[in-house]
Amino acid sequence: MHSRKEKLEAFGRLLDIMEDLRAKCPWDKKQTLESLRHLTIEETYELTDAILEKDMDELKGEIGDLMLHMVFYSKIASETKDFDIADVLTAICDKLVHRHPHIYGNVEVKDEEEVKANWEALKLKEGKTSVLQGVPKSLPAIVKATRIQDKARGVGFDWEKPEQVWEKVEEELNEFKEASSLNNKEEMEGEYGDLLFSLINFARFKDIDPELALERTNKKFIKRFQHLEIKAGEIGKKLQDMTLAEMDVYWEEAKNL
Repeated sequence: MHSRKEKLEAFGRLLDIMEDLRAKCPWDKKQTLESLRHLTIEETYELTDAILEKDMDELKGEIGDLMLHMVFYSKIASETKDFDIADVLTAICDKLVHRHPHIYGNVEVKDEEEVKANWEALKLKEGKTSVLQGVPKSLPAIVKATRIQDKARGVGFDWEKPEQVWEKVEEELNEFKEASSLNNKEEMEGEYGDLLFSLINFARFKDIDPELALERTNKKFIKRFQHLEIKAGEIGKKLQDMTLAEMDVYWEEAKNL
């Protein structure tokens, strides 16, 4: 691994390159905070893909891409005299010190849960009126539900036992079944949302990341479906021309790959 001096030199080089690109490259000169936003979202998803694939070389590259974006945003903001990269780094360092009084102060904690509770309490003291204010509105729904539940738990609003949460899951499932039998779309949608929320809550109690779990299932389905497509091609057929029974043979085969 590299020394502190080498790390600082590498970061300094990125800052220098950003200065050059912003001054000389037509594409980089044209970019705004708004134009970079969707690219940053895309890069974030590419980062999560690399994590799921356990591809460390790819992960290194994606971290670099995101770091470039952070430097890019800071450069744009410095041009309007709002802030620069030093302000960004100073702000996050100050926040970390302030919100870790058990490390940088005299507060004592016994476990991770107390750390989380202190974190949320400090945020409220900083002027936030709700512990849920820190949940971004544009988060994907599953991630947002997880964060909402985590934050509610941080102030003590939570079930005591996993069994209680599972009872809630069964209750919501029965309500969804009832709504489905009436074929009321609005009612079904509401009950389905309640069911998903309760399942996400149960996953949290079992230390399961629901977003990660679902994405792994997506990848598993894609792998098996693409195997099915390949096998269909090998026998000279299109999927739409095959029976479900024929497709199921290759689907079961894909499970053992």
